[in-house]
Order: sequence, then structure tokens, then C-alpha cells
Amino acid sequence: YRRRMPEAPSRTIVRTATVDDAREIAVVQVETWRSAYADLMPEALLRRMDVDRNAERRAETWVQRHRDERVVDLVAERDGEVVGWASVGPTDQDDLPGHGQLFAIYALARTWSSGVGHALMAAAEASLRDAGFDRACLYVLDGNDRAAGFYERHGWREDGHTWIDERFGYGGVPVPLLERRRIRDLAETP
Repeated sequence: YRRRMPEAPSRTIVRTATVDDAREIAVVQVETWRSAYADLMPEALLRRMDVDRNAERRAETWVQRHRDERVVDLVAERDGEVVGWASVGPTDQDDLPGHGQLFAIYALARTWSSGVGHALMAAAEASLRDAGFDRACLYVLDGNDRAAGFYERHGWREDGHTWIDERFGYGGVPVPLLERRRIRDLAETP
């Protein structure tokens, strides 16, 4: 008689992404948007998202985007599969000179609450610190309570600034998205 041992949980490995990860990053972004934003964005917009187009555009702009060595893309892997992605670099916010920014952090829905997001956040914050940033910002879609709670637990606090993001749309019509800014002192422990 052999007693079956419980399977060990998969370990999350976070590493710096390369252009060769463009397709996997696109999969993570598209699948996560469809899961996380299902009740926050028009279904037509989410349905229109295309992994191949996203991956192609990402690969084409990779070198240009990473000319500044402070811009870093990270991927989280479990058992060799990319299950999360984060992107950091200097902010483009005129009112926050010298700040870094967490531009994106996504984990596949099946990995939520399993440590992938935490591992990505820790690596993203470390990358920002390594790039010389003492403070950073991020934006979260209004109504995305799950993400807002995650950021709050990691020490990111709303600063009252909002932004209407009109970069996305379908059928030639932009879909305005209200985003709320959060700030983090990277020297503080959450």
C-alpha cells in the first residue's frame, strides 16, 4: 500500500521578460482583461481583443519601448508556463517628476489568490527601486474592487487623481474608462 502524497503547490518564478515572451504576455493580458473586466467594460470591446494582434504589436514595439533601461517587463511562470505579467518604468505623469510607474500587472484568473500577483508585485517594486525610484504610481480601473484591494494590501494608496483613458474602443468609437491613481512610497513596508 502506497499512500499518495498531496501534490506540492507550484512555485512561482518571476523573471525579466524578453521579446520572445510577447505572445505569452499577450495571452495573459487578453485572458485577464476578459476575466477581470467582464462587468466593467463592454463585452464587444473584450471580445474584439486579439492575442495575435496584441503579440505582433508588442514584438514590433519592444526595442523602442525598452530603450530606457528603467523600463522592465516581468513574467511569472509556474511549471514553465507564463501565468502573469507586469511592466514598470518611469512615469509619464507631468505632476509626478522622478516617479516610477507600474503600467500593468496581470495574472491569469485561475491563479488569482495563489501568490502569483504577490510575486509579480514584489518583483515589480524591486525593479522600480533598482531603477532609482523612491516613489511610484499606478492606475486602476474604477469599479475594479478586486485589484483595488490587492493594491491597498501592498501599500498603494489613492491620491485623488483620476484620468479618463480613451485609448480603447471598437467600431471607431472610444470607450472612456475612468481610472484612479494610486501612489506608493517604495521605501515603506506595506
